Amino acid sequence: MTPAKLWLQIFTAGFAVIVAMLIVTLNTPIPYGDLSRIGLVSDHEFGWQLEPPHVERKYLRSAPINEADILVIGDSFSMSLRWQSVLQKRGLRIATIYWGEFRESLCDDFDAWLDHAGFKGKLVVIESVERLLADRLANTQKCKAMSKPPESRAEPFYEFPEHVPGFALNWKAKLTSGYLTYLNTREAKEEEGSTLAAKQTWVRPVPDGCSMFSNRFCSKALFFRDDDDNGELTVEHVEQMRAFSEAHRARSIVWMVIPNKTTTYVMPDHSKDFVTAFAKAGLGPDLFTFAREQKSRIRDFYFPNDTHLSMHGQLAVGDVMLGAVRKIFPQAPTQPS
Repeated sequence: MTPAKLWLQIFTAGFAVIVAMLIVTLNTPIPYGDLSRIGLVSDHEFGWQLEPPHVERKYLRSAPINEADILVIGDSFSMSLRWQSVLQKRGLRIATIYWGEFRESLCDDFDAWLDHAGFKGKLVVIESVERLLADRLANTQKCKAMSKPPESRAEPFYEFPEHVPGFALNWKAKLTSGYLTYLNTREAKEEEGSTLAAKQTWVRPVPDGCSMFSNRFCSKALFFRDDDDNGELTVEHVEQMRAFSEAHRARSIVWMVIPNKTTTYVMPDHSKDFVTAFAKAGLGPDLFTFAREQKSRIRDFYFPNDTHLSMHGQLAVGDVMLGAVRKIFPQAPTQPS
């Protein structure tokens, strides 16, 4: 065989492999869950199939801070503004800002910081997902001064799909992602137990999973590895939260701690000492117990392919938060706006 023929055969074989990988990737569903995206797992098997509830756009706007009745300090669980919409429908004006805008910490000058921003409301809701709260409290313990004045963004910071996404060619994916997604998904379906996809996403069996999730392969769901790696919350964390609230009495503070998806579905005793102490302290609603109850009542309480609450779950949590607000301010508006 001449060198030219050998080179041509190698080129042809390589080209065929690239074309085959491109075809596989183009026909791999575009992921619409954060866990399916980072774990390279197919949303054909793990994507939610239940249509989300519709919320009128007028309730999905954050108020300017100087006009707000309530200020929410939140993370990605507050970015769609869906749970806040339940309060907005009742005539409450909600401004939402995010931990990431001020270095994941609340500092000693918290009250003056809010005064400077023009916030005239009497209630602050501090929302955090379970897995990030310990680090945020540790940062808060050391922080003396806030970094910059807060600003409320009117539109949702992040939008989840309004409908179950249809098929589209996956042009933006890396060439190898389709093949890797195929391998990870096949392993997840063939293994009886848990598998770790792309070192970031756990694919885990869920007891009675098909009654809780709407994805096609509903005996399993996706979970974030950081839920395990970041450890449990403790009684000490409750004391840190209580100390912050007592140090800043200019406004009422409600702590809104959202349990990890892993805690809700597969590790119910995770952070159990924290949950008990938090409930006794009266710092905010017990969303851990609420989530354990609702997971079997609301299908897709959390998305099967995402670490976040679904829009069904967000609205249910919004009802709980409305109740928490009314306990502090019984005179709060009660009629839909």
